[in-house]
Amino acid sequence: MKKLQEFSKHYQEDMNWQVKQDSYDMTKSSLLNNYMMLTTEVAEVAEEFRTAFNQTNTYINEGMDEDEAFEKAKEEIKEDLGREFADCLAYITKMANYFEIDLEDSFYSKMEEVKNRKNKDVGIVQK
Repeated sequence: MKKLQEFSKHYQEDMNWQVKQDSYDMTKSSLLNNYMMLTTEVAEVAEEFRTAFNQTNTYINEGMDEDEAFEKAKEEIKEDLGREFADCLAYITKMANYFEIDLEDSFYSKMEEVKNRKNKDVGIVQK
């Protein structure tokens, strides 16, 4: 993840896509804009899921086994879904870099915190 963040930092500088820091108002506007772009990309991930579920239902209605139908639909969206995840990651790394947050350290720290929670939900998949 550290290499990815470093790549992202240089890439964004090369493309002139880094968070603008000319003034507080520009920084605030840039961060909000990047956050809105992230949420747009997250919505596009949801759209890929919807496509997979709709295609699965189409295959099932055509007589295909449910599991086979879903596997086929997953394969059909895999490339586009990967691009949407990459877009999300680009915005996340941009904002993490701006705040000088090491995502790898933050990730492992958060997973340890979740693992050690006393009020774990039973039967619900955690993050």
